Amino acid sequence: MTSHGFTLTAEGPFDFGASLRFVEDWPATGALPTDGGALRFAYCAESDWLPIGVRMTAAPGGVAVATTRAAGPRIRAEVARIFSLDVDGSGFAAVGEADPVVGDLQRRGPGLRPVCFWSPWEAACWAVIVQRSSMHIAAKIKARIAERYGARVTIDGEDHAAFPPPMTLLDAGGFGLPAQKEEWLRGLARAALDGPLTTEYLRSLSPPDALAELRSLPGVGPFSAGLILIRGAGAPDAFPGDEPRLFALLREAYGLAEDAPPAAYRDVADAWRPYRSWASFLFRADAYGILDDPPA
Repeated sequence: MTSHGFTLTAEGPFDFGASLRFVEDWPATGALPTDGGALRFAYCAESDWLPIGVRMTAAPGGVAVATTRAAGPRIRAEVARIFSLDVDGSGFAAVGEADPVVGDLQRRGPGLRPVCFWSPWEAACWAVIVQRSSMHIAAKIKARIAERYGARVTIDGEDHAAFPPPMTLLDAGGFGLPAQKEEWLRGLARAALDGPLTTEYLRSLSPPDALAELRSLPGVGPFSAGLILIRGAGAPDAFPGDEPRLFALLREAYGLAEDAPPAAYRDVADAWRPYRSWASFLFRADAYGILDDPPA
């Protein structure tokens, strides 16, 4: 691996080890093995859609990054976004001080920040692939697409398949998906190439406008729109309007009624501003079993 190195420093608490534990159990990334200290992955950089290999390890106050090709400012920003290091997290502790439920999650997962997809494009593809499917099956299909159409990048002597860029899937076929889903992927590819399905564009909008824009894309409903904005573009202060699994977690944590309207969940989340995405992520991480067990 030809190594080009740089360091990303966190503003506010950050625990790279906690991020690794999340990635190891995250089906959307194929549950990447991390050997407990380093994360290695390949993806197509949104800045130029060319494949790049990345190795990340812990560094004082952040992470040390090595890449297989020179990483300019845009690629550095992309890697920072993946682990939410592009956001000043120094004020997140105040959210937990004001909301004891979130505070408990923070104490059980100190320094854990949202882990994002490698790009909004890849998040959108996952959202389509996983619809009406189990995450286990969806992960296999996504990996198969990467193996068939994606570039291979050698990182520390091992080959990694990068999920293909939008121009590759635009004219491809035979993804192993229903015809409707394949057509949706091609529509999303056009959106990624034309600009609406990019980090820069989505983060330039207010969260409600970005969610509305995403819902206009093929195959993207309310749940998928929230996934793409929050876990794709890495928007730190968005709250999904319709996410049944998250709503169920909040009902249990806050004692909300089974028939509570969406406005009730938004009211709870308003106390988390400007880190609504971050607080929501901690609830999901807890459901995955990533956080420390609560005291007996």
